[in-house]
Amino acid sequence: MPSRDRTRPDKPGLRLTLFNAFGLSRDEVEVHLSDEAQHLLAYLAVQQRALPRAYVAGILWPDVPDGRASGNLRSALWRLRRLSLDLVLSPRECLSLSANVKVDIRINETIARQVLDPATNVNQFRMNELACAGEFLPGWCQDWVLIERERQRQIRLHMLEALCERWTGGGRFADAVMAGLAAVAIEPLRETAHRVLIKAYLAEGNPGEAVRQYRRCRDVLREELRLEPSAQITTLVCGLWPGPSETQPPFQIV
Repeated sequence: MPSRDRTRPDKPGLRLTLFNAFGLSRDEVEVHLSDEAQHLLAYLAVQQRALPRAYVAGILWPDVPDGRASGNLRSALWRLRRLSLDLVLSPRECLSLSANVKVDIRINETIARQVLDPATNVNQFRMNELACAGEFLPGWCQDWVLIERERQRQIRLHMLEALCERWTGGGRFADAVMAGLAAVAIEPLRETAHRVLIKAYLAEGNPGEAVRQYRRCRDVLREELRLEPSAQITTLVCGLWPGPSETQPPFQIV
């Protein structure tokens, strides 16, 4: 389908990966960069728009004088230009990432927008084509990285939960379960992730798996947050056992 060609190109070229670890490759061959150059490319990839040089320098090197920050930026740009890879555009004292560079987080955001659009046919997607594991630039601790890391985490969680629900509705139960499990793995304390997974188990006819998942959700919420599962998730499984009232919690604590 055309949308798949746009979001997951098969042709080799310049590729920047920011999930799990920083990586730049050209025609599937790794390109080694200095730390300064890595930080510059990663930041421009996150921003997705042209930014003034002085602003970029101040964000990337906030703890040094402006002159030194500008010098660090010039050094990083010089190192990138030596590669002759057309990585950074610099019109009118602004900087942006070249459109020739395919970035994993941008591809994932495009897919997430499509998944969350009710008009999109989600049958075009496959779990092995999605960036569902790991985190954004692990080990990096700059303020802008921490903010973006949380944003990317939320994007993936909403995408996976939506896929779980929509694949469940379409009868793709195995894929739905995988999406739900991936969401729970990213954030075990997220009740909505447990909830869509339980619905997937019930839809495919596995009430035992649904009950087991409820118990996992209940236990982790109690242990980590001292919270009880909400009525929204409890009512999904409260009719799966004999008892005087289907509104009572299904399990006794031992």
